[in-house]
Amino acid sequence: MNSVHKRNLLFLFAGILFFGNSCKNKDPEPAPIDPKQLKESLMRVNKTLAHEENLSIERYMERRGFKMERTGTGLRYMILNPGTDPKASSGMRAKVNYRVELLDGTFCYSSDSLGPHVFKVDEDQIESGIHEGIKLLGKGGKAKFILPSHLAHGLLGDQDKIPAKSSVVYDIEVVELTQNP
Repeated sequence: MNSVHKRNLLFLFAGILFFGNSCKNKDPEPAPIDPKQLKESLMRVNKTLAHEENLSIERYMERRGFKMERTGTGLRYMILNPGTDPKASSGMRAKVNYRVELLDGTFCYSSDSLGPHVFKVDEDQIESGIHEGIKLLGKGGKAKFILPSHLAHGLLGDQDKIPAKSSVVYDIEVVELTQNP
């Protein structure tokens, strides 16, 4: 059984566990849910899902022979070229070329078809993992980032090509870095 099926079964089980009694007609008033018990159960499910996602990322890296560093947030990165100093920092305007795919190799987006992406570091609405990773690079820098779902598009995905709770792989190149006035 693959991790997607396991994850779906966990969600199904959690739903049945917490909401199963509400469908029975014998008790019109649902039993109150203990908030502490609910929080603990959700934390266990989330911990299990995070562990499975981490294993999927580790297997992806192993299959490709990638030796990547890991930050405290879970961002994996492999610097191919650090670029020139100064490194990107908060408030700088960054212009990047990129390619995004899922761990299974499914292509999602690239600057080849959509053009380079321009954003303000730590300020614009892009994946938090990109804000974190870009600060490791200067102009001309190239890297591979693996963003776990909590640093990418989270529980909902991007509502287009990136499914819910998906880790994403970025090949990124910093084309330009400028200070904003």
